[in-house]
Amino acid sequence: MNKPQIAAILYARLADATDLRSQVKQAHWNLRSPQFIALHELFDAIAGRLDAHIDDLAERSVQLGTPAQGTVRQAAAASRLPEPPAAPVWLDWLIAQLTTHAENVRAAIDQTAGLGDMGTSDLLTGMVRELDKDIWFLDAHRA
Repeated sequence: MNKPQIAAILYARLADATDLRSQVKQAHWNLRSPQFIALHELFDAIAGRLDAHIDDLAERSVQLGTPAQGTVRQAAAASRLPEPPAAPVWLDWLIAQLTTHAENVRAAIDQTAGLGDMGTSDLLTGMVRELDKDIWFLDAHRA
């Protein structure tokens, strides 16, 4: 198992998850929609699940001997997710962001498995399963 490579993979996913969580909260605060209460509560639940992912990613990194790098500034500098446009349609934006994040997590599953770290691969598999469910929930709200 190549711990430095695995740590780099974990750090990239940690940065994206931290950034995504803040984007979900941004949407939660600024949402205006006829489906406001349902989406407002769903966005908050998704942010909570991302909090758990962030914690798991950081703790796994530390378990492998690499300090977690999870400040907002570190996440902003390392995240591969784009910023929302000036006037986003929050539902569509979050579906796109969660889909991108899920695709990146899927790639990390393959990478960590290829490096012989089945524990990290399994951790990421659980995360992508939750992300897919959240995408499905959000997509169900499209008109």
